[in-house]
Amino acid sequence: MRILSFLLQKEFLQIFRNKSILALIMVMPTIQLMVLPWAADYEIKNIRLAIVDHDHSTYSQQLTSKITASGYYILEDYNTSYKESFKLIESDRADLILEIPAGFERQLYRDHVQGVLVAVNAINGTKAGLGCAYLLNIIQRFNQDILLQWTEPGQGAGPVVIDIHASNWYNPLMNYKVFMVPGILAILVTMVGGFLSALNIVKEKEVGTIEQINVTPIKKYHFIIGKLLPFWILGNVVVSIGLLVAWLVYGIIPAGSLLVLYGFIALYLPAVLGFGLLVSTFCETQQQAMFIMFFFLMIFILMGGLFTPIESMPGWAQYITYFNPLKYLIEVMRMVILKGSGWRDILPHAGRIALIAFVLNTWAILNYRKRA
Repeated sequence: MRILSFLLQKEFLQIFRNKSILALIMVMPTIQLMVLPWAADYEIKNIRLAIVDHDHSTYSQQLTSKITASGYYILEDYNTSYKESFKLIESDRADLILEIPAGFERQLYRDHVQGVLVAVNAINGTKAGLGCAYLLNIIQRFNQDILLQWTEPGQGAGPVVIDIHASNWYNPLMNYKVFMVPGILAILVTMVGGFLSALNIVKEKEVGTIEQINVTPIKKYHFIIGKLLPFWILGNVVVSIGLLVAWLVYGIIPAGSLLVLYGFIALYLPAVLGFGLLVSTFCETQQQAMFIMFFFLMIFILMGGLFTPIESMPGWAQYITYFNPLKYLIEVMRMVILKGSGWRDILPHAGRIALIAFVLNTWAILNYRKRA
């Protein structure tokens, strides 16, 4: 314990002497958590639309008005030439083209059936998919309004309609910030902890202090624990700052117990810090450690379930996510903060993350070699 106490004193002295680390820990998560949730918006707006109206009837004008009044679209062009409108897609000045055929209103009155053409610029798949879905939904509502106008009083019961009443649990207003903030906080904790721990041992190698430690009777597990504990404490500080920002800026108050949340964080931080220390034992320079951590963190983030649902991934990718520690933190943050889950609910996640932490830290201890 005395040896471990000396190691901890040394690590904290090094941390507090480096002002950039303190800024990284205190300032960076705060700024990013205040900025990123506003930018990482799943709701697509300002979709540039070109309308080709060959009919110029009352119904075609009503449909145009409904689309432009929805708030999702910017009417980039309105003319009668599909060829001219397609040039806007080719020059990336339009995302969608809606072509209303000639005789649109007359065909509706006569046959009660008419079609329109929607051409989508699918270079940006997300924007194209959501933009087309919004447009089809507006057209469907417009179609329902026409059916109501044509239904005369006293015609009978009319078509059977299923009345749907939807309720949004845990996020009643469907506020995407409530959904994104816990996930972004999980990413920030992972990035800060992973990068700092990955650079730690390598820095000792570069400045030469590692040789002084290697000639001492310090055990390898003492060394790894001494490196891990300071960043474990700082990781909890980052979580606390993030929860404070979430409350003050976004009004997000955890529905579950903070004790449960910090209990899982206590298991998660050794996993991500152990991974950083493991990388550090393999590398000889900080540049090597940075590139390796960047490679793995990109995989962790993109396959963590924040931006892409894990259920939508291919089977082999879903299997890989079982070894992604960030996946478990994002899920638990949402479960505890939004849903109010308790220990029983997060126990499977806690067991898996504890196993990952044990494997990574054991590997780091075995891989660290003392050289006299």
